[in-house]
Amino acid sequence: MDMPHLPTSTASSDAMEASRRNMEICNACRYCEGYCAVFPAMQLRTEFSAGDLNYLANLCHGCQGCFHACQYAPPHEFGVNVPQAFATLRNESYAQYAWPKPLARVFQNNGTVVSLVLAAALSLVIGLSLALIDSAKLFGVHTGEGAFYRLISWGMMTSVAGATFGFSILALTIGGINFWRDAGPAKGRIAPAPVGDAAIDVLTMKYLGGGAAGGCNDADASYSQARRHLHHATFYGFMLCFASTSVATIYDHFLGLQAPYAFWSLPVQLGTWGGVSLMFGTAGLMWMKVIADPAAASKALRGSDFAFVGLLFLTAFTGLLLLALRSTSAMGLMLAIHLGVILALFLLLPYCKFVHGLYRGLALLRNAMDKRNGL
Repeated sequence: MDMPHLPTSTASSDAMEASRRNMEICNACRYCEGYCAVFPAMQLRTEFSAGDLNYLANLCHGCQGCFHACQYAPPHEFGVNVPQAFATLRNESYAQYAWPKPLARVFQNNGTVVSLVLAAALSLVIGLSLALIDSAKLFGVHTGEGAFYRLISWGMMTSVAGATFGFSILALTIGGINFWRDAGPAKGRIAPAPVGDAAIDVLTMKYLGGGAAGGCNDADASYSQARRHLHHATFYGFMLCFASTSVATIYDHFLGLQAPYAFWSLPVQLGTWGGVSLMFGTAGLMWMKVIADPAAASKALRGSDFAFVGLLFLTAFTGLLLLALRSTSAMGLMLAIHLGVILALFLLLPYCKFVHGLYRGLALLRNAMDKRNGL
């Protein structure tokens, strides 16, 4: 089939115009040249198209170092506030590149939508469990291999999860292609060297380290590595949970071993430590948002930020709770709740802040390609 895509951006918005004005001022000043990847990439341009600005906005990690260092920041009449303008523009870019296009409006009120989808998914899974499963079985004690499938069949569980996850991957892929095309042609070509550079930037979260002083300005003008470490805990916790699911799939399909698995088995250990890391990271990030300096943040996006991070926290929390209660009569209800949360997460992946990881990774790849090409 023909791949859906967007033409180069021509739309304008308040955030787009604020970002363009900020970049024009910053390009004349260049005081923050060494702070992150944004400013060297900015200096390659004398004019800023909408695609350029979406690229730079997604290259920005929101460390806020430039805001606290800027001599033209509020209350100066120029009112330069790069982190705030780019945060709003990033959110607009998520909606712009989303597929299918009618679902782009999800970004307009992300916090409310996340809450509604989560409630609907929970209600659906729990309601079906109560309606289709005998209450004695639902609230009974089930142990040993295949205990989960005595409540919800393997076919039902895998088909629903597989369909929703497959749709999310398709939507994310098309959104990523739309972003890559709209940002304009990268200098050079995709090759192992720039891919490796971008992978290191992503895995180390290099630009969450802030500028030369080392750190982000999370709450005020003082520097801290807390936000970077919490992102590490969230990212690697999520990846451990994904690895747990992948290993469990291998156990089931290739080794003929059905869940639930022993506590010391590889899938359970990966999931346990991944869940703990994910809970720690997301709880810390929510606290960082509470104490963050509001001057450089976009107030309109706080709801969506909390909603997505909260959904990740619930994913880890319900998974660990299911592990703790799997040999009790509460296992059936906890299984339904956890599956409802997972279903909501899969459905919302392409339409919540999860996509910032994809677009930021692509922006870092484009930046690495430009640098490898000597620009």
